[in-house]
Amino acid sequence: MSTYIDQMGQSVEVPEFARRIISLVPSQTELLFDLGLGDRVVGLTRFCIHPEDQVCKKERIGGTKDFDLKKIKALEPDLIIGNKEENYPEGIAALQKSFPVWMSDIYTLHDAYQMMIAIGDMTATELTARDLVAEIQNEFAALVRHRQLPDGLTAAYLIWRKPYMVAAHHTFIDYMMGILGVRNAFAGLSRYPEVTAARLTESQPDLIFLSSEPYSFTDKHIAEFQQLCPRAKVMIVDGEMFSWYGSRLRQAAEYLSLLRDNILEARI
Repeated sequence: MSTYIDQMGQSVEVPEFARRIISLVPSQTELLFDLGLGDRVVGLTRFCIHPEDQVCKKERIGGTKDFDLKKIKALEPDLIIGNKEENYPEGIAALQKSFPVWMSDIYTLHDAYQMMIAIGDMTATELTARDLVAEIQNEFAALVRHRQLPDGLTAAYLIWRKPYMVAAHHTFIDYMMGILGVRNAFAGLSRYPEVTAARLTESQPDLIFLSSEPYSFTDKHIAEFQQLCPRAKVMIVDGEMFSWYGSRLRQAAEYLSLLRDNILEARI
């Protein structure tokens, strides 16, 4: 056994070669497969959708916030990987009584890089993880060198409807908005607050991002928000590119670059 410190500061005793891994977080599930650990993944959540051709063969253990403890115990994992934000504390505490549970806690790209390298270290795929991190770092360095948005643009990032909910301060989404070059119109609030239609109108954002997840906003919702904020540019955005902090980040920099171009072409 080896001892590792997770991103919540907890000591986790992990076998030298974990053979039965369960992931409780979709973006970290995809990372495990991209590190070449697919054969060692025995369980994942119903929200784990990438890579599609491989996750369909794995046992589903429930959702990120309502996983089935009996199913997990039956799979006899020797490593469980979760996340502070996406998993519920009571369930994690119950699992920690019987299994090694390594928890991530991610708000920045640096946090994401640390998570990838730590998982690589625990699973004997550290070189692959470091190559992956280097690739993502290079992609984001190129994004920074690309043409920039005008200073002072504000954006509201909607994650839910009925009630309206936004991504505010102290979230990975807020950090990625900063990378894009926009200021969060709800930076004065914390986490994922509910906001009224009147509050959204009062915020007068230059941009409104309607995320594809967790609520599946589509083009049919644009008019609703355009009526609330007539001067704003309302756009559907890929939620995975703003909130998935695993290997999907390889695609995120290019996506943000194209989104930036679309905003510039809209002449906000």
